[in-house]
Amino acid sequence: MKWRIVKAERFGPHSLDLTFKDGTRKRVNLLPLLEGPVFEPLRDPTFFARVTLDPVAGTVVWPNGADIAPETLYELPAETKSRVRRGSPNRALQRPGARDARPPAADRER
Repeated sequence: MKWRIVKAERFGPHSLDLTFKDGTRKRVNLLPLLEGPVFEPLRDPTFFARVTLDPVAGTVVWPNGADIAPETLYELPAETKSRVRRGSPNRALQRPGARDARPPAADRER
């Protein structure tokens, strides 16, 4: 059977709520799949949020041309409540506007 996605909504930094043509609905975390040049921008939650549904291909796509086959998405395990992250367990230690201590990616590559 050829899988098709009929509805996709972003949930959290790297998860999607997906509804497939057969009625299956599940939330999946895509972070483990986001490797390689075309998927690297999707690791940024702001860019990941630009996901859209391609009604012709029946899958999710991003502005840089990244897409993931609906068959792959269908086979991913659904997130469970224990796997859904609602924020950092150290939320009390986080300050609004706090910056990442790591240098920008360009500086790390040198």
